[in-house]
Amino acid sequence: MRIFIPALMLTSLNFISNADAPPAGDFRAASKWVKSHFDPAIAKLPFSFTYDNHSFAEILRTWQFASDTRKLDELRTEQTFTWTDPRTHLVVRCVKVEYADYPAAEWTVYFKNTGSNDTPILEDIQALDLMFHEKSSTAFTLNGIKGDWTVAEGYEPYEITLAPKVEKKFAPGQHGGKSTSGPNGWPYFNLCLPHGRILMAVGWPGQWAASFTRDSVEGLRIRAGQELTHLYLKPGEEIRTPLIALLFSKDKDLVASQNLWRRWYIAHNMPRINGKTQQAVTQIQVGGGEADIAGVKAFLDSGIKPDICWRDAGAGGTTWYPSDMAPWKGAEAWLNTGTWEIDPAKYPKGFRPFSDWVHTNGMQFLLWFEPERVGSMETWLGRNHPEWVLPCNAQGGLLNEGDPDALKWLIEHLDNMIKTQGLDWYREDMNGDGPLPGWRKHDTDDRQGVTENLYVQGHLQLWDELRRRNPQLRIDSCASGGRRNDLETMRRAVPLTRSDFQFADMKGVVEGNQGHTYGLSFWLPFQGTGCYLYDAYSYRSFYLTLFGMGGLAPSTVEAQKKAYSECRKIGPYMLGDYYPLTGYSLALDRWIAWQFNCPEEGAGTVQAFRRPNCEATSMCFQLRGLVPDAQYEVENLDGGEVTQEGRTRTGRDMMDKGLIVLLNEKPAAAVFVYHRVK
Repeated sequence: MRIFIPALMLTSLNFISNADAPPAGDFRAASKWVKSHFDPAIAKLPFSFTYDNHSFAEILRTWQFASDTRKLDELRTEQTFTWTDPRTHLVVRCVKVEYADYPAAEWTVYFKNTGSNDTPILEDIQALDLMFHEKSSTAFTLNGIKGDWTVAEGYEPYEITLAPKVEKKFAPGQHGGKSTSGPNGWPYFNLCLPHGRILMAVGWPGQWAASFTRDSVEGLRIRAGQELTHLYLKPGEEIRTPLIALLFSKDKDLVASQNLWRRWYIAHNMPRINGKTQQAVTQIQVGGGEADIAGVKAFLDSGIKPDICWRDAGAGGTTWYPSDMAPWKGAEAWLNTGTWEIDPAKYPKGFRPFSDWVHTNGMQFLLWFEPERVGSMETWLGRNHPEWVLPCNAQGGLLNEGDPDALKWLIEHLDNMIKTQGLDWYREDMNGDGPLPGWRKHDTDDRQGVTENLYVQGHLQLWDELRRRNPQLRIDSCASGGRRNDLETMRRAVPLTRSDFQFADMKGVVEGNQGHTYGLSFWLPFQGTGCYLYDAYSYRSFYLTLFGMGGLAPSTVEAQKKAYSECRKIGPYMLGDYYPLTGYSLALDRWIAWQFNCPEEGAGTVQAFRRPNCEATSMCFQLRGLVPDAQYEVENLDGGEVTQEGRTRTGRDMMDKGLIVLLNEKPAAAVFVYHRVK
């Protein structure tokens, strides 16, 4: 029985063809755009602000101007434009970077008071402020995905036609100040124009905002920046805008343009250690003490060797830090954060004996922290430095990382723990309702936005300094799951937990995680999650470049061995190009499938899922990105014959005729890998 994917399922993805050429960047469009939008002589710039009740365009041409250019490396050139107000001594500095190997440009704008008096009011600072003009009244289409808020619908793709007189706004919601939180909280956008696409990112681990406004039949205005700015600067004080990055694609095909993004993201954004980006890995949860060595040995004896031994907060009285104080008690005692010392009663020798053993056995040690949230004023921070703590929300105060003294202490303290305890991974969480209330409450009417801005700068400085002092250190971004994964964050860390929507008792968690992989893979090649279900349909729904499962038990050993083995096999391919093979849906009567392809290696993987109420026993999926005349050997990880056509097929055959997947049971999942025959 051969059932092809209905065309209706694919229309929202803008599929054009089974294009087997690499994604095409538009260098000419990028160069033309940069030249026309960075013209200091006439103050034509892609950002805006108001200073002392005057728009930037009115005043910059009257200020002292300077520029400087330098090569950052063989592929990146940095150009700095500086304007100085001779009256108030405000210095505006725009730092722009262009790339030689990708049609990409990025910039950040800085404002510094070099005078001896407070500046007039700076307000409405927009890191991105652009107008596009096209002749067609329906020329603008916007693609993106939702953010994370611990639901199945997280990372759901959207497509919006920006019709005349329509305005679409985006900003983190629900958990204010977490940059990728909520239905409108994903700060990455893909804009379709008549001649191609422009992909945009707002890098700001705080409260950003963006708007797309059709203010005329032919015009589209795009604005993005820190959500609220109305402030004066004190002498010596400096603030900055979010990072803005643009990538220009020739392809109007959505998937091709997103694969261009994935390639640029890996080449120039993911953090590197010894010159290499993070590769696919597996993990297990551990206690972290000497007694827990036996627990890890049980995995090793079962044939499961993880890459990372992950020590999280621990619930209730099992926390690794002291937590037996008010206000949180019982199972919620772990929320009493603010004393970042190893509890000597639980771990009299600290973590070093365990981490040394882990390293001897070729694994890495990860330790969880949550330094920003001071959950109890009875902790060390609350007792010794209450002046560093901003009142925030019901789940605690906020350690003010914009305070130089607090930041210095935090850097020194964490650096010492990393070194003395043998940490390979620093996992930084942020729970609660978000830092925004703490920032906003601390601002006066004429300083709105300054606390957040200084805090964000301190937060990024913390991570940069920890990595500088510990060149082998890896950082895991976390904020109640995947709620702080903007581009500035992703240049320093990787998301080992893309969402807290991962536990077995959550309704729709399996199909929801299929949907998460489907949507988030457009933007983040590296992502991770944990699985606590042990049937193949379920655990295959959680396969990612970081994969882990729940505690080992006799009844789950075989399932975990199979899951870890399969994920090790396909994980590396998930860093390749990404091709959805069906439309997006959470409906239980559908199939959902996707392909990851590594053309340089001539290999890839296909994952397909027949959901619980789906009546169709088979589907035919047309693959993409293969070499038409090449021969590929296809392996079904469940064994047996792959298809009626046999194990070896040409790329053209699998792209034109497709790969038939037959699943007699429901629900069920299939995983295929393929390799080019040399």
